[in-house]
Amino acid sequence: MINYKDNIISDYKIMLGKPVIKGTRITVELILKKLSEGITIPQLIEMYPHLNSEQIHAALEYASNVVGNEEVLELA
Repeated sequence: MINYKDNIISDYKIMLGKPVIKGTRITVELILKKLSEGITIPQLIEMYPHLNSEQIHAALEYASNVVGNEEVLELA
């Protein structure tokens, strides 16, 4: 299992604190956006050669944890 904490950081000095792949300015948001547009992982790596599949999977794991820990509020 991938530990996203080894690959994802959030530092206010980098991309205003958005979670990014460690050592890059590539945000988790960008990775999710590209995948949602139908880009495959191999295509994403071709577009950003300094990325690897482990980092992309770490971004997915991070996003899954964020969504899984969201609190759902019922509006009256």
